[in-house]
Amino acid sequence: MTVRQGLETDLTHELALSLQFAAFSGSAAHRAALPRAAVRRWIGAALNAPGELTVRVVAEDEGRSLNHQYRGKDYATNVLTFDYTRQPVVAADLVLCGPVVAREAREQRKTLQAHYAHLLVHGTLHAQGWDHETNERDALEMEALEILLLGSLGFPNPY
Repeated sequence: MTVRQGLETDLTHELALSLQFAAFSGSAAHRAALPRAAVRRWIGAALNAPGELTVRVVAEDEGRSLNHQYRGKDYATNVLTFDYTRQPVVAADLVLCGPVVAREAREQRKTLQAHYAHLLVHGTLHAQGWDHETNERDALEMEALEILLLGSLGFPNPY
């Protein structure tokens, strides 16, 4: 049990997880950084309800296409969250662009695995309604929660 936002939450929620990898140059390193048990643990730490999540790691062209189609932004971004339901089950797709994640990890001097853990926690929070783009207060609250969750998983402050 942990206390989050003043609420006691159980981190043992049921999670149905589909983990998918597109073919792209260097994808083997991404598969190695994302063992299923670790992905389940990272997502599970951020879930406040049972979940049905698909995590898909894609190449830059697919990431760019999805970001353009759904957000009107013509570039590949690190993670896109497609949330379908929040209660009683969190149902969502998390699409991570492998080459962008790898580039950011290098630039931020993080391991690939640490950056993936952060982005999966981040995307899972989005799937539950957290939004850092609405205002600075929401952004700071979401950041603080990410730091807390990642710390509980053994990762340093990602910011």
